[in-house]
Amino acid sequence: MLTVHKIGGTSMSKFEDVLENIVKGQAPEGFFYNRIFVVSAYNSVTNWLLEHKKTGEPGVYDLFVKNKDYRQALEGLLVKLVAINHGMKEIGLDSGVADAFIRKRVDQCLNYLVSLEEVMTSGYVNKQNILLAAREILASIGEAHSAFNSVNILKNSGVESVFVDLCGFHDAEYLTIDERIKRAFAEIDCSKSVPIATGYTKGTEGIMREFDRGYSEVTFSKIAVEVKADEAVIHKEYHLSSADPAIVGVEHSKPVGATNFNVADQLADIGMEAIHPKASKPLEVAGINIRIKNTFEPEHPGTLISNDYMGEVSRVEIISGTDQVIALEVHDPFMVGQVGYDMNLMKVIQRHHISYILKATNANSITMVFWEKDISEALLIELKGLYHKVTHKEAAMVCAMGTNITYPGSLAKAATALFEGGVNVEAVSQSLMQVNMQFVIGRKDYQNAIRVLNQALCLES
Repeated sequence: MLTVHKIGGTSMSKFEDVLENIVKGQAPEGFFYNRIFVVSAYNSVTNWLLEHKKTGEPGVYDLFVKNKDYRQALEGLLVKLVAINHGMKEIGLDSGVADAFIRKRVDQCLNYLVSLEEVMTSGYVNKQNILLAAREILASIGEAHSAFNSVNILKNSGVESVFVDLCGFHDAEYLTIDERIKRAFAEIDCSKSVPIATGYTKGTEGIMREFDRGYSEVTFSKIAVEVKADEAVIHKEYHLSSADPAIVGVEHSKPVGATNFNVADQLADIGMEAIHPKASKPLEVAGINIRIKNTFEPEHPGTLISNDYMGEVSRVEIISGTDQVIALEVHDPFMVGQVGYDMNLMKVIQRHHISYILKATNANSITMVFWEKDISEALLIELKGLYHKVTHKEAAMVCAMGTNITYPGSLAKAATALFEGGVNVEAVSQSLMQVNMQFVIGRKDYQNAIRVLNQALCLES
């Protein structure tokens, strides 16, 4: 049985646990092979390279874009990467070899950035394309660092391993992402060694351009499809649970044993990704199941995501949501019965390159929920210039999801739980597919709503 494993950044930063719990601990009877590992950069490294994913704090890339001292930032980054190496000596890393590798890679990166800067200032090329190239180059360093170190540690631990460097730092070959992956694995015998692949893959289409920070899961997905894996396993620092343990408490959160790709898509739509939706689609089409496991609880089977799973008992399986959204409503007394009204509004939204998470309508109003970060002043000005009344407000959204929630009264039970918990519902949406009940609520009520829905729908059902 050939499996492909994706190791997240938080897990990689505790590589001693990865080594014992996953590489060695889950090896059948000491046989370490027939497994491919795709690794993320160590925790925080991609933030240092690009920008902080949540706070926006500038990384090397952001300084490069703003024509600030990115060279000094790159030197500071190298110091941090070397410090990570030295912290891993106790688990078998040859820090001298690892330091030499990452120094060379960072030096090459600096040369590339200096050249790109010179070309960009010439004014003869499209600046945006140059910046995208710089982002690709910088992103690749984190995964090259962690993958190289992992191979070194495994070899020093007596496990034969091979470094699969998909970053393309040393070649000018004009390959797509799929072509590079196909070529890299064509000669590897997974029964005799453990391949450790970089989560970043260089390709003509630009993996950052297509998928931005979700690129490592895309590489993982494409590798699994290429090698025809029997299962694709994602190792995280937590279980896929009925609700966020940080909100409801570990004792009130239980792992979800199984779900399907449809529910996984619903989670991704509100930012709670079990796997990046563009990474899950190739696996779904190829019929390769995904298993989500907790790195630090290796004996637990985790959550299996498959095409055809449907719960035997009709119940809600997962409560999730976000408090980082804006509810926007367009109201027009002349909307009723007007053919194409909705389509024209969608064209405005499309021009601003954003999409909604939820949409609810009545005769004279259309309510949509967007990510707060996507709402611009330009969009609001345009909408207010076109429509009778446009309002927007900070909001939160909570969702009750499951593979089989078609039982009579499920929506009523959810709404009652929110009412009894003192949470006012401002908008609601559920499709005929009945896998996701979505409630728009006040932002201050978000955590309370998660708790009351989890208690009423997941723990008491």
